[in-house]
Amino acid sequence: MSVRPVLAITSGEPAGIGPELCARLLERDWPARLVVLGDAGLIAGRAGPGVAIRHYVADAPPPAGVLEVLHLPLAVPSVAGRLDVANARYVLALLDRALAGCVSGEFAGMVTAPVHKGVICEAGVPFSGHTEYLAEHTATPLVVMMLVGGGLRVALATTHLPLAAVPAAITQPVLERTLRILHADLVQRFGLPAPRILVAGLNPHAGEGGHMGREEIEVITPVLERLRAEGMQLLGPLPADTLFVPHTLEQGDAVLAMYHDQGLPVLKHASFGGGVNVTLGLPVIRTSVDHGTALDLAGSGRADPGSLYAAVDLAISMAGARARSPA
Repeated sequence: MSVRPVLAITSGEPAGIGPELCARLLERDWPARLVVLGDAGLIAGRAGPGVAIRHYVADAPPPAGVLEVLHLPLAVPSVAGRLDVANARYVLALLDRALAGCVSGEFAGMVTAPVHKGVICEAGVPFSGHTEYLAEHTATPLVVMMLVGGGLRVALATTHLPLAAVPAAITQPVLERTLRILHADLVQRFGLPAPRILVAGLNPHAGEGGHMGREEIEVITPVLERLRAEGMQLLGPLPADTLFVPHTLEQGDAVLAMYHDQGLPVLKHASFGGGVNVTLGLPVIRTSVDHGTALDLAGSGRADPGSLYAAVDLAISMAGARARSPA
């Protein structure tokens, strides 16, 4: 790209490892301008000596070797490893500011450090995750969570639901819209002109011809047949226990799993610490780390920045693909 994209990096839960991971972005040279959103004093304190920090000025990029921080103040001082419900709305303010900048065009995309769902809910804000929050705040009726890493791309038909609620949530309209979003973003944001998608069944052995469940027959297969008739390359429904073998994976560019713990354990086994969570279907680019707040590591200097680096790399790549896309 002739112009470096500007990315917003939210520093996440202040008691977790997010602030110190963001400070470590200076350890690499990036083909982008990275703006960390957070309390400048907090980030400076977690960064350690020798890290130069400058407040963000939109039309004045910082010199090399300086961490650019868009300052948003904590509600109360934060102690590493100790959650405080008083700072829950600060965490949401980081997301809101990054999202506003992406919508306005100030930022080409956003990368999110981990948040703690429980402490946000304790503050009186129902919160099931970044994915759902960003969908609500962009009035996006359906988004798709996809994790990328270890040579895999695994998207989910349902996200943070109790297992008992999954079958009823997988309807023909929802599955069709999910596959359309996945297909469109693989084309527009991953630069795959004709993506091949492997679709898992819901039940063991993909239902075994109806003997172990009928969702494959009554829901999944009719959707796949309709979309294949439009030209989409879809393989399935496939038994999940054999979908992730190398021979099958070679036939696809991405996998659609039916629920969270069907697809993500395999991907995290292959890539934990270097995986990326991507929200598809939003009007903005959003990537995230694949791990949690790691309160036990916060402030220790031992947290691994690999997943954050991978999330930034992917956001830069997606911004470039979008800039090149005729859509």
